[in-house]
Amino acid sequence: MINRAIIIVLDGFGVGELPDADVYGDVGSNTLKGIYENCKPNLPNMKKMGLYNIDNIGISEKEEAPIGAFGKLTEKSVGKNSPVGHWEIAGHITNPGFTTYPNAFPKEMIQEFIEKTGIEGILCNEVGSGTEILKRFGEEHIKTKKPIIYTSADSVFQIAAHEEVIPVEKLYEMCKIAREILDKPEYNVGTVIARPFIGTASENFTRTYNRKDFESNTFGKTMLDVIYKSGKDVISIGKIEDLFTMRGITKNYHTKGNEDGIEKTINEIKKDTQGLIFTNLVDFDMLYGHRNNVEGYSKALEYFDSKLPEIVENMKETDMLIITADHGNDPTTPSTDHSREYIPVLIYGKEIKENVNIGTRKTYADISATVLDILGLEKLENGESFRKEILK
Repeated sequence: MINRAIIIVLDGFGVGELPDADVYGDVGSNTLKGIYENCKPNLPNMKKMGLYNIDNIGISEKEEAPIGAFGKLTEKSVGKNSPVGHWEIAGHITNPGFTTYPNAFPKEMIQEFIEKTGIEGILCNEVGSGTEILKRFGEEHIKTKKPIIYTSADSVFQIAAHEEVIPVEKLYEMCKIAREILDKPEYNVGTVIARPFIGTASENFTRTYNRKDFESNTFGKTMLDVIYKSGKDVISIGKIEDLFTMRGITKNYHTKGNEDGIEKTINEIKKDTQGLIFTNLVDFDMLYGHRNNVEGYSKALEYFDSKLPEIVENMKETDMLIITADHGNDPTTPSTDHSREYIPVLIYGKEIKENVNIGTRKTYADISATVLDILGLEKLENGESFRKEILK
């Protein structure tokens, strides 16, 4: 009997454009196919689990007899970022979506932020790639001590500051103030992100792992709430704690990149817990997808794949492993934003059937529906369980 689910989210690892990709400007996006065609990553372990057997992903290199179950899931939420993606995986569908600001934030919003934080002013207030924003405004920020405010195609209010100019804790306080302002219905911003960076000049500014997300707390009941209420463990690794505002979590671990996240996941797998281990591996998205670094993304996938045998070796017979994503972030397209894509799902464990294609699911929430069904816990409103299809 399965008593623990291990969900590992490869942040930004899509497997092909969704039918409504045109609404989001993402026609042609396919993160996996783009990386495969450019770099041919060596992913023997995910391939063995059925990654290339997923329907219509544009890759012909199939595994003859996959050792796990596999499929892909459709996003029903409005949006294409980490919060709505993770919330939907956990059973909450976001509709209507958050407000985006395709040009800049309104003057009255910025003025309220300035007044409530007590700062002299801000820099930027534009839409753009974070790395380019730092090149343009980083040195001026050091001189003026004014925070850099910018957004993207997502509903995000990002505050960048050099760690020696505005200390990290001070930056977090600014973000908390912004979060209160942006919760107002007239603004309706999904995420406030602290973007600390270091360096001495535009050519060497580097964002650090002291990033912190401050999410809207408007999401409904999730799988985490149900598992937590049942008295079982909910272990969050990586930015899961931020995405779910620490709700429904019994223990959390901040991470400094994929390697750290994988090691912390393995350490937790070794323990005798029951319930859920929920991991986000952010580097795929943060370091490679947003920077259109195809080779870096490919190597990060290879590294994760190389650690899969260790993950599997430490799993107990009562464990179920689910590898998935939260949205796309195709590094081979001109865009540096997230992409509206299907996400893959690979399921493996001693109690999981081999070579089972669960097809194309109607919502990411099928993951939470399945986990709760297998654990024998309360069913949520969204999602359809595929327990009967995958259990031996």
